[in-house]
Amino acid sequence: MQKTAGLEALGLSLAEEAVYRSLLRQSSEGVGELSARLALSEVEVGECLDRLVDLGLLQPSRDRPGLLRAVSPEMGFEIILRRHEAELIRRQQELARGKEAMARTLAAFAEERQDTDTGGGEQLIGLDAIQRRLESLTRGLEQECLAIEPGGAQSQASLDAARPLDESALGRGVQLLTIYQDSARNDPATYAYARWVSDLGGQVRTCPETPPRLLVFDRRVAVVPIDPANTRRGALCTSAPGIVASLVSLFEQTWETAVPLGADHRSSAEEEGLSPAERGLLKLLASGMTDEAAGKRLGVSVRTVRRQMAALMERLDATSRFEAGLKAAQRGWL
Repeated sequence: MQKTAGLEALGLSLAEEAVYRSLLRQSSEGVGELSARLALSEVEVGECLDRLVDLGLLQPSRDRPGLLRAVSPEMGFEIILRRHEAELIRRQQELARGKEAMARTLAAFAEERQDTDTGGGEQLIGLDAIQRRLESLTRGLEQECLAIEPGGAQSQASLDAARPLDESALGRGVQLLTIYQDSARNDPATYAYARWVSDLGGQVRTCPETPPRLLVFDRRVAVVPIDPANTRRGALCTSAPGIVASLVSLFEQTWETAVPLGADHRSSAEEEGLSPAERGLLKLLASGMTDEAAGKRLGVSVRTVRRQMAALMERLDATSRFEAGLKAAQRGWL
């Protein structure tokens, strides 16, 4: 039996789909009849029935006590989509809490250190101190540098300071992997710099939302802001294996979902008019984030957030943000 893509997306197995379809046609069938019809063992049929009941696709029959009836696909799939939406929001909230906890842990770790290298970590206070340390670490690079640059447009001073370091590393065959936010594509200076790095052999990707800024050198040393919300407080440079490994894992997870700079990054949702930035905005607002916080996370202004959300609600024919989130989930946009 051919599996339906829509039901697979809802989490139904091939056997569960077959049982559901059979009960839609013949609501009076019991376990034995389903087993014979579908060439499944009675144990497998029982497991499928339990799963379909849990999903809300089957309910006890009022006409035939002891048997189950299949609810209409419209009603059943609406229930499943609502559960998926709730699970998505829960996971987004857990991820946000995890990022915040990591930022607080790193900040607390930095506060306990002096300005000199002690126990695998050092505080770098001031832009000059940070730049000197980055120059030293870049000169010592042997294999790769991983970087996350949030906030969309990068300052011209930051780009100018990074250019000779990146050019020198790339010239020695070092791999540079950099993640920017999608909004960086709209800033001519940042986009031009990213293209320049790509032309020299670096790899650049973008995504709607990124973790806090970080740099990891040869997977041995990491540099992160002491306070991601206020980078002027300085940076923490650490070689503690546990912290470095966690930051590498965070980078790799973000890298997997990011899109190469020169690739056609349109998704099926975007082909219907939804951009990655708009999809990211929907996810953030669905998780309960304020306009101000969402704009900061995406590297755009509050005015842009509100304008994009108003356009999305009009496109989805939604009268509230909750309804917009539900309709977006039903279209597979979330």
